[in-house]
Amino acid sequence: MPSRGSRARRLAAFLVATPLGLAFAWIGIQHFRNPEPFEAIVPSYLGWPRFWNFASGGLEIVLGLGLVVPRVRRWSARLLILLVLAMSLANLNMWINDLAFDGVRLSTGGHLLRWFVQVVLLAVLAALGGPWRRSSDPAGNG
Repeated sequence: MPSRGSRARRLAAFLVATPLGLAFAWIGIQHFRNPEPFEAIVPSYLGWPRFWNFASGGLEIVLGLGLVVPRVRRWSARLLILLVLAMSLANLNMWINDLAFDGVRLSTGGHLLRWFVQVVLLAVLAALGGPWRRSSDPAGNG
């Protein structure tokens, strides 16, 4: 029988991962429903903004839904960390080049708040994706 602490951890993970995963999926869907704002912030040096928009949107949908499924939650969270870091290029491009997103330009404070939220998001994803062990020992010994 699972311990009370183990059940509480699973419940907490579910209560955090489910709304977060559904939010990722919803935002991913927006990449397809209204691609122009997302494509407008893709850095020009990457080229192919439509490709990057659809690729990131598709990954947000699949990995976001993966956060909801306990069996794949850990890997979905880990892969979302990589995706969020990659998408930071668009956020940085938006700030450096003072680009609007869907007609809205952020102030410096708005950009700083966005980066703070992104750091918190990465921390939550890291918690959902952990523990991070290097060894193949499932107990983490050595």
